[in-house]
This record gives sequence, C-alpha cells and structure tokens, in this order.
Amino acid sequence: MYYKNVIARPFPDPESLVEEVSRIIDHTNLRPEASEKELEKTCREAVDYGFYACCVPGFFVEKAVKIVDGAAKVVTVAGFPHGNSPRAVKVAEVKAAFEKGADEVDVVVNISLVKSGLLEEAVSEVQEILDVANESGGVLKVILETGYLTAEEVYRLGRELARIGVHFLKTSTGFGPRGATPEDILVMRRAVEGTRTKLKAAGGIRTGLQALFFYLLGVERIGTSSSLQIVNDLRALKELLH
Repeated sequence: MYYKNVIARPFPDPESLVEEVSRIIDHTNLRPEASEKELEKTCREAVDYGFYACCVPGFFVEKAVKIVDGAAKVVTVAGFPHGNSPRAVKVAEVKAAFEKGADEVDVVVNISLVKSGLLEEAVSEVQEILDVANESGGVLKVILETGYLTAEEVYRLGRELARIGVHFLKTSTGFGPRGATPEDILVMRRAVEGTRTKLKAAGGIRTGLQALFFYLLGVERIGTSSSLQIVNDLRALKELLH
C-alpha cells in the first residue's frame, strides 16, 4: 500500500550534486550541552556552506537571526523532544519563537495522545499551533517521532495533519528510539499525497549517501548535525562520477 514508486527525483547532475543536496539541509545543533560559541559556529556554517537553514534552540533564535542576517533561514523547536508539554505551553513557545524572528518552528506532536488513540485531540493541538504559525507568516513542521509509531499510525496521523494544512511532516527529533528510515518517508509520502504538505527527514542522517538517498526519495528538507560530513562525502562522490 505504501511502497509504490520509491524514487521520486532523478539523480542530480554530478556538477550540481553537492549544491542540490546542501540547499535542502537544516544544519542542526540541538545538543543540550552546546555552548553559545558552538551555536554561533553552526549558524555561520549554514551561511558558508549554502545550507537552507540553521536549526538552534529557542533561546538562541534572536542571536541566530543577527548572525545569518538573511543569508539562511532560522529554525527552532518547540515541545522538544518529547511532545508532551501542555498545549498552552507549546502554543506560547511557538508564538515566542516567531516573535523572536524564527522563520520556521519544528514542533513535536503529542505522541502520548497518538498512542492513546486520541488522534483527534492530538491534531486539534497542532491546529491551534498552526494557526499561530500562519498568523506569524512562519512555517510549521510537525515531528511525528516515527520510531514510536506503527506504519499505520504514521499514515493516519500524517494524513490528518496534511488535511489541516501543516507545512511539513518531519520524521524524528534525533532524541527518540531511532532516526528516519526510507520506509517512514514512503508512508509519509502516501499520507500527504494530493496536499501541499512537504516532508523533512531527520535523525541519524550522517553520510552523503544517506542524504542523497533521502533526496532521491523526494524529501524537501533534511535535518542533520552531520552536514559538513555530508558535504565532504558528496564532494568525493562527485569526483568518482566524473
């Protein structure tokens, strides 16, 4: 049911291989022990390497905005990493992030509600958060944390979130039981079919070949803290393809 037409994009021209993948990367540093100096470095790397965005903790958003100065987007997270903060707290967190200048917020769905069969309640919470994002002119990505969900739960949740118009579905936080898998993306692709909702693969993507494969699967964004390794791998692959 979920696994038709695996490859969604043609293989990029070797000359543009590195750029094609780099431009969809959210260069991420959400380590709890990351210093401000390290977070600043992440932001500068996003600009220097042509990544789509830097993804940093909420407290650092204002500084990140100044550092990238429009040369990259600023992404942050909310309800992270477990998704079980009270609804009002998550709404306030997302609102504050946009007010501080974030372009996008990645919020974790309430996984407990989903696993309890309370899908409607989980989606209702996201709808309230989505309203905040739309009013702010920002982008909302909803993290499903697929490692905790069955394929059927991923499909049903993804379908309902796409129905209300979330901008992105995202696989994982990077702090859950596992990261993104190709199977996750195929299920999510089927769930968003016929809608404008896009996909972000994140969690455990550490090599150029992994990133390239997710690119070929059709994701519009890749979240990773291994962006520089990915670029180096892709540069080496580019040389091999000549």
